[in-house]
Amino acid sequence: MPSLRLTTLTLLSAVLLNAGTAAAQTLAPAPEASTGRATKTLGTAQRFMAAAANPLAAAAGRDILRAGGSAVDAAIAVQLVLNLVEPQSSGIGGGAFMVHWDEAGGKVATLDGRETAPAAATPDRFMKDGKPMPFREAVIGGRSVGVPGTLKLLEEAHRRWGKLPWPDLVQPALKLSEEGFAVSPRLNGLLAGETALPKNAVAAAYFYEPDGKPKAVGAILKNPAFAATLRAIAAEGSKAFYEGEIAQDIVATVTGHPTNPGDITMADLAAYKIEEREPVCGAYRVWRLCGMGPPSSGAVAIQQMLGTLETQDLRRMGPGTEAAHWFSEAGRLAFADRALYLADPAFIVVPLRGLIDRDYIRSRAMLVSPDRSMGRAKPGDPPHRRAQLLAPSDGIENGTSHISIVDAQGNAVAMTTTIEDGFGARLMTKGGFLLNNELTDFNFAPEEDGKPVANRVEPGKRPRSSMAPTLVFDAFGRLYAVVGSPGGSQIIGYVAKTLVALLDWKMDPQQAVDFGNFGSRNGPTELEKGSEAEAWKAALEAKGHEVRLLEMTSGTQAIVKTPEGFLGGADGRREGVAIGD
Repeated sequence: MPSLRLTTLTLLSAVLLNAGTAAAQTLAPAPEASTGRATKTLGTAQRFMAAAANPLAAAAGRDILRAGGSAVDAAIAVQLVLNLVEPQSSGIGGGAFMVHWDEAGGKVATLDGRETAPAAATPDRFMKDGKPMPFREAVIGGRSVGVPGTLKLLEEAHRRWGKLPWPDLVQPALKLSEEGFAVSPRLNGLLAGETALPKNAVAAAYFYEPDGKPKAVGAILKNPAFAATLRAIAAEGSKAFYEGEIAQDIVATVTGHPTNPGDITMADLAAYKIEEREPVCGAYRVWRLCGMGPPSSGAVAIQQMLGTLETQDLRRMGPGTEAAHWFSEAGRLAFADRALYLADPAFIVVPLRGLIDRDYIRSRAMLVSPDRSMGRAKPGDPPHRRAQLLAPSDGIENGTSHISIVDAQGNAVAMTTTIEDGFGARLMTKGGFLLNNELTDFNFAPEEDGKPVANRVEPGKRPRSSMAPTLVFDAFGRLYAVVGSPGGSQIIGYVAKTLVALLDWKMDPQQAVDFGNFGSRNGPTELEKGSEAEAWKAALEAKGHEVRLLEMTSGTQAIVKTPEGFLGGADGRREGVAIGD
């Protein structure tokens, strides 16, 4: 793909930047912020940009870019800082997917750092008395912890695309660990709502006061234990994590839970490997989208949804009931296929080529009535398919974050990173980081109707995900946008909505990420409570939709590359910013 070179703009360096470019002035006016969405200013920059879920993390990425670092270098610094300032969502105790754009080489690459089930895992891991365990019972404790992959992913990405020395990238998080950072309102609020986390002694001593109250907003939180972990990682790389004392502590924390122990071993940690996957790329109108393939379902489902929406003139429709109807119906079709066909490709033959075949998607689009909801869609019969196992149910990953970065050379990273539920398994190691509960993304029941479920637990297997780090290219093959979001299985709808808002409705990235969320996961049509989408409820019900109003707390980060520079949006529902120079 040919490269895109930027023209000169005035240097902008404030943390929240004012929109003033000609490109921004030609876009649609910003929608009013709804309940739960802070009003944020569009970020602009000339040379590079980083967007992340916390200002301290985004600033760490910007500083690495200022020092001449690559997009990957910045992503590493951002992730390690997020481990501190947004510990409920991601960190080295979890996993991640990275989509990378190499501007000079014109190549998209994807790295899979998803957690894996330990060698001792069995398909009935989350069954109790012949029935699936209650979700909360399964999550809390060592049973739900998968072998973490994030740190190995960062190290592998640095080996391929890093520029600055590895120890330099650890320094921003190390400094914050030692000197401390202010507890944010969001972290305080989530800690206040926790009942399980305070029962973990290590976490209680770190996050809570002696009287059991969470550390107050603005209180300075220091993490000397994580500082020691970071010093070891700076000196030895991922070996310090997957072998030796840190690994021993992970194993002890998981297996030593008093009521719900897990079975991770030192051998499981030492055996973990990053997988490079083929990018899943497809067309949408004049654009080309590339994302992460299985075990993530995100890119496939989004491309199926957009392929259905491509049959309609969404620009003419604009945001409203008609577009929401088509968007929800497209979601039903995509989630029906997702449920049956998508799982870890090392354990099931995924008909990837058929699922994103344009003729197949258009044939599915013909099932949509413009006047009436189909209710619940059935999976299709894509071409190039071999015999499949059944994969009916749906995992979620609420403890998730997304990072979007473009560096001065035009290289880009879209990385979605997770510990699954908020605060993961509610286990904090003596090394100062939380552990994931990613194994609850597997189906709890290993069989349905007497058939094995594709997304059942198996040794060494990676659970299906909805994470959807996405790169968008224009008709000339030039990088146009870097997008992604947290949000469990709703990630698919959040990212698809943002893409429609950017590409069809011509919103700027701040408007696009802030616009009300809506869609269907092949169940009720979901509209974000308190947003502009709530007003569509009655009209959608008149079309036969069962509508539910929900809190839909996305955390989308989007960067758009224009001839004048970069425009960035950080979701107003969370604390992030998009900043650069």
